[in-house]
Amino acid sequence: MQIDQHMFEELSLLLCFSNESLMNGIKVHRDADPKLIEAAKRLYAKGVIDHEDGGYLTDLGHDLYAHAKKIEYALKH
Repeated sequence: MQIDQHMFEELSLLLCFSNESLMNGIKVHRDADPKLIEAAKRLYAKGVIDHEDGGYLTDLGHDLYAHAKKIEYALKH
C-alpha cells in the first residue's frame, strides 16, 4: 500500500498536535490552506479529532499520533 496525497496531508496535520497533554489542541482557521482544511474534515469524519476544524485528539487520535511519531522518528534517523 502506498501513502496517497490525502493520507500524507492527514498524517502531516496529525503530527501538528502535541501528545504531552490532553488539553493541547489545534485550530485550523478558515483562511488556512484548503488541503489542510479538508484533511481536518477527514480526520474528524474518521474519529481522530473532535471538531472539523481541529480541536483535540480523540482516544483513537492519541493512538495514531503515537504511531505516527514513531514512524517520523525512525525515518529521520
